[in-house]
Amino acid sequence: MHATLPLLEVSDFPQLQRKATEILQVNLGYKCNLRCLHCHVNAGPTRTEMMDRENIDLIIPVMQKRGIKTLDLTGGAPEMHDDFRYLVAQASAAGIKVIDRCNLTILFEPGQEGLAEFLAEHQVDVVASLPCYSLDNVDKQRGDGVFDKSIAALQKLNELGYGQPGSELKLDLVFNPQGPVLPPAQQPLEAQYKAELDSHFGIQFNQLYALANLPIKRFGSTLISKGQFHDYMTLLKDNYQAANLEHVMCRSLISVDWQGNLFDCDFNQQLELNLAGKDAPHLRDLLSEDMAGEPICVADHCFACTAGQGSSCGGAL
Repeated sequence: MHATLPLLEVSDFPQLQRKATEILQVNLGYKCNLRCLHCHVNAGPTRTEMMDRENIDLIIPVMQKRGIKTLDLTGGAPEMHDDFRYLVAQASAAGIKVIDRCNLTILFEPGQEGLAEFLAEHQVDVVASLPCYSLDNVDKQRGDGVFDKSIAALQKLNELGYGQPGSELKLDLVFNPQGPVLPPAQQPLEAQYKAELDSHFGIQFNQLYALANLPIKRFGSTLISKGQFHDYMTLLKDNYQAANLEHVMCRSLISVDWQGNLFDCDFNQQLELNLAGKDAPHLRDLLSEDMAGEPICVADHCFACTAGQGSSCGGAL
């Protein structure tokens, strides 16, 4: 069964339009050293889809042409792409801020030696997934041994200056609920994370992002198999907050898949919902066309971003 089919029906989610693009979020490919239960891209060690050099070399010129200042790299594990360091170095030289969506354990994978030092050298912002501060919960969601490696990686990043008071090296953590529930309030949860990680492991970080799970791909399939899909969608719709519409990430972000195709967000990318009103737009189209003012393609999964405190790549809205 295709987990996303229920989301493609006619939706009553409000229509939205793009603002100026501030962030280019690029999915470098679906290969990952982990296979997390909440992963909305079905990433894993056996995936082979990876962006080619031709598209890699379009990224910086497009950003310079459109005046986009932030490059948000995701995957899979974006660091597993052979051109990851090549692209980051290019962006750094061009004065572009880079965000690395990091699963932390990648720092200890063969071939990734010196990765943490490389990120620090180029002042890359690290946004790291840590769905809980306890071993049992993390390993249940992400796999055996992931928690211990994640803690070691955070300590290594701290040693390099990441997350430390007064440092320009930014380290943010990401929380996802383990099941079909909304995340708790971000600010008190952040305080709890900071207290627990500091007291037990001496770990410091900047911010915690509390994100709702999107009912698509692997997580959506799990909901369907457990008969929870309808109830979760009802929960999202019942907690809809119109005030969040002004700040949803799709209004100022463009998502790029591993083939260079453009989408309103990473979730639309996984559902193959093109930019509204566009026929398979590509990264190269941004060299000649500004997408500001264009309509955004919406469907029922969008309610996950507007439920409760709201949810975006930068945490609660």
